[in-house]
Amino acid sequence: MESKETKRIALFGNLHRTEMENELLELVQFFHQMNVVVLLDEYLQLYLDEKFHKSFDRVELITDDNFSADLALSIGGDGTFLNTAARVGKKDIPILGINTGRLGFLADVAKDEIIPALQAIFKHEYTIEKRSVLKLQTLDGSRLDSPYALNDIAISKQDSSSMIIVNAYANGELINIYQADGLIISTPTGSTAYSMSAGGPIVVPQARSFVISPVASHSLNVRPLIVPDDWEIDLQVISRSNSYLVSIDGRSKILDHSTRLRLKKADYSIQVLKPLNHTFFETLRNKLLWGADVRN
Repeated sequence: MESKETKRIALFGNLHRTEMENELLELVQFFHQMNVVVLLDEYLQLYLDEKFHKSFDRVELITDDNFSADLALSIGGDGTFLNTAARVGKKDIPILGINTGRLGFLADVAKDEIIPALQAIFKHEYTIEKRSVLKLQTLDGSRLDSPYALNDIAISKQDSSSMIIVNAYANGELINIYQADGLIISTPTGSTAYSMSAGGPIVVPQARSFVISPVASHSLNVRPLIVPDDWEIDLQVISRSNSYLVSIDGRSKILDHSTRLRLKKADYSIQVLKPLNHTFFETLRNKLLWGADVRN
């Protein structure tokens, strides 16, 4: 993105976070000084008008997912980033995550770093990490509105009364019969999310692998498993309630237990834009306090 050219920036935000107001106003003032066209959903445009009685000088409304931009800004937490990634999809638009949430592995630019980060980006001072995406399909043809996941796809029981059984296959060969509360298949990006809370390993974003992590397994000797990301993973679920819950980056759907699933690597990746001083290991040190003495 050359600084003298018109830049097109798509802006996505979580309106449930009041902390976002100051960041939006700061961006309004910054983009006023720059040659920037801002793309907004109508709800965000109305929010700006109501909150500040002002808006960006150059605005285009996003009416559907057929939009183009040089950069997408996600303002919120990691959930907002995942929603932004779903909107960007196959467009190859880099995404910069501004963190107004709590932990923030994907949205890792702090609120006080927004303007310096954007200034550096306009000077080409950044890196782009290509993150793999999972695709889910049903083998019986059941429709899924949004079958792609940047983080993970999780299978879980619909009620709290009993565990489910998941027969998992890799390239047609049985991996294991999991008796558990659920099963998580995550990308390297998602290894620091739900999978990590279930005891799964942390995987660097560049690794070409998926992680299969059981949730509250009935067998103590069952452990998370790392498999190559060019394998196809099939899942057959057995449930006493005759149904189960599938969650695709947090977007949930109830399926009949006769519905078998196939997971594989999508034919596109998500471009995560990082300022030069933001690295994966630095994020681990800052967010997970690696190397910190927490004994006091």
